[in-house]
Amino acid sequence: MEVTILGSGSPLPDPNRAGPSTLVRVGGKTFLFDCGRGVLMRAAAANATAQNLDGLFITHMHSDHTTDFNDVITTRWIMSRGVNPLRVNGPDGIELFAERTLAALENDIGYRLAHHDDLEQGPSLNVNSLNDGAILEEENIKIIAAATDHNPVHPTLGFRIEFDGKVAAIAGDTVPCPGLDRLCKDADIYVQTVIRSDLIQQSPSERLRDVLDYHSDVAQAGKTAAANKVKTLILNHFVPPPPPGQEDVWAASAKEHFSGDILVAHDLMKITC
Repeated sequence: MEVTILGSGSPLPDPNRAGPSTLVRVGGKTFLFDCGRGVLMRAAAANATAQNLDGLFITHMHSDHTTDFNDVITTRWIMSRGVNPLRVNGPDGIELFAERTLAALENDIGYRLAHHDDLEQGPSLNVNSLNDGAILEEENIKIIAAATDHNPVHPTLGFRIEFDGKVAAIAGDTVPCPGLDRLCKDADIYVQTVIRSDLIQQSPSERLRDVLDYHSDVAQAGKTAAANKVKTLILNHFVPPPPPGQEDVWAASAKEHFSGDILVAHDLMKITC
């Protein structure tokens, strides 16, 4: 199993960090988890394309996790030979979100159909809403959805990928909760979005301070990893973005609680298990 952090950023634009997105290659399949700002640019650097994705999984419909959903749809459509439905999985509401995205693309779809004689129809999507505990199985790959806590954003999901005795957990945005524990129990790789609560508390911006109550901070990520016997914790989706050279500072509070491997994500970081 190979996990590539395509985008390690957050809603805050950063010249070195694309928006949240993680690529998992497992059992000959390629799955994309979230599709934030610049996802296909980073995917190209990881030798992946929209047209070869075997599935897209959305943790929640916050804009930073879905900014480039339209780009994945359009690029897969125009770069594929023949009909190539995009399989989209996400929490309740994903069907309406997909419909609205296609509606926003209506003009573009019309232009391309008018210009390219070999395009006989618009983009094809196979959209599936998942609830807590949903299990998808394909060729010995098991992907399990679990409800997370990003209130008032509801519902939200994290995903657990199991294959050949290995486990990767993609947590998305959440505070500690029972679903998160189920996701990362005994995981080889656990990817967790994190904030530096100590820095955010000093911010004069009330809007920025608001993020404190619905994201795990670094210490909480370390505690969750320790409680669930994770092997490797990957800190990701940083608020605020850590300056280059400050990775050890970010990891420090997680190390107070977790003795396993801790990685501070950067774009195109690749981890195998």
